[in-house]
Amino acid sequence: MDWIVLLPPLVAIGLALWTRQVFLSLVAGLWVGTTILAGGNPLGGLAQMAEVMVAVFAEPSNTKILLFSLLVGGLIALVQVSGGVAAFVRIVQRAGLAKTRRGVELLAWFTGLLIFVESSITSLVVGTLSRPFFDRLKLPREKLAYYCDATSAPVCMAIPLNGWGAFVLGLLLVQGYQTTAVNTLVAALAYNFFSLLAILFALLLALTGWSFGPMRRAEHRAATTGQLIRPDSVPMIADEVAGLAPIRPGLGRVYDFLIPIFVMIGMIFVSLYVTGEGNLMQGSGSTAVLWAVGIAVIVAMVIYMIPRQGEMLLTPAKSTDYVIKGASGLVGVVALLVLAFALGKVSRDLEMGPYIVSILGEDIRTWWLPALVFAIGCMVSFTLGSSWTTFAILIPLALPLAAGLGLSEPLMLGAILSGGVYGDHASPLSDTSIISSMASACDHVDHVNTQLPYTALIAGVSFCAFLAAGIFA
Repeated sequence: MDWIVLLPPLVAIGLALWTRQVFLSLVAGLWVGTTILAGGNPLGGLAQMAEVMVAVFAEPSNTKILLFSLLVGGLIALVQVSGGVAAFVRIVQRAGLAKTRRGVELLAWFTGLLIFVESSITSLVVGTLSRPFFDRLKLPREKLAYYCDATSAPVCMAIPLNGWGAFVLGLLLVQGYQTTAVNTLVAALAYNFFSLLAILFALLLALTGWSFGPMRRAEHRAATTGQLIRPDSVPMIADEVAGLAPIRPGLGRVYDFLIPIFVMIGMIFVSLYVTGEGNLMQGSGSTAVLWAVGIAVIVAMVIYMIPRQGEMLLTPAKSTDYVIKGASGLVGVVALLVLAFALGKVSRDLEMGPYIVSILGEDIRTWWLPALVFAIGCMVSFTLGSSWTTFAILIPLALPLAAGLGLSEPLMLGAILSGGVYGDHASPLSDTSIISSMASACDHVDHVNTQLPYTALIAGVSFCAFLAAGIFA
């Protein structure tokens, strides 16, 4: 009956994809998990479920991500009502940079490639910058959510000059790679097939306009009916926030939008430097994103207080009102993150990851071991919704195995990184996917459904690449 530990995430994911009721599905999966932990007692499971959800806030990084999500709503509301977003759209259109589908999708892809310091910030900036252009050209929100997701975790792990790289280096140091940790990670980047292919595949879609599966149907719907989201869907950010009109259209300037965004991006580096005590690679990612968006909100409020044409764009009282209004529009995102974090904790308590890894067995051929480790990493990260947890489980197990069997350790590390990034990109439980849905004002289940065929295709090609690398490396 060891397989029973797989039930909680499988129930949550399966129900969400089937019913499209993501909140109820997560609650159901969480209840199944806590019932198992309570020895099969459903009432005990209910009581333990409440405790697990409260315990989410005991983890500082979780609480910081939740506060970050609320402040993001406030920042989006401020830059919308300032007129800065509308001014930015006008300037880009005059320059002829986003008049076509290809130009708009390339803008989203290139923006995600430039911002590699933190996956949540990447999704936010890509969504905020690109959503007006996608809407004007009647491109579906599902497509924008895909670009937010495809350029967040994959880019952060392909260019690991951030908290992602620091986390992996820390795991390598614990495994005894004191003098070779950086070299091993750098060498593994060439084998990080899933991340590299995800980035290139998104570029291919932007250049060619090719689509298939549910995404193709979403694009046809938007083009023929003008419906940017599926009828009866529930966007992850309330319409009253995503659709806020400029409060004084004649006073809004492009810097009202760009300065807060650039401050937020710049503060990521400053925050990582401060929290890492002088070392960017050792900084706290969750602290950095919270500080960055908080300071961006403050800077925006100050800019809008400066008189122009004899009056303030927004008084402090008005700015505060819009911050609160924007935050209230993201309560659903916060609730979803709480449930996802709680389900992840229950899955870890059930030791689901080690159980999946144990399926590997000992009688295996070395040439296909990297591909198998990649597949196991995909399973673990998809069901847990966490790449970092997957790294923490597989690195201590798979790297010593590679060393003992004479396999390339960078190749094995690349397989682990690829498997972890797959779940962060594809899983409905991933905070990166949730924030991508929020940043694009898209229904979360619709985002997951439309991108699953794309991520499955990339995973399949990556699996074949690891098979080939296992033979020839």
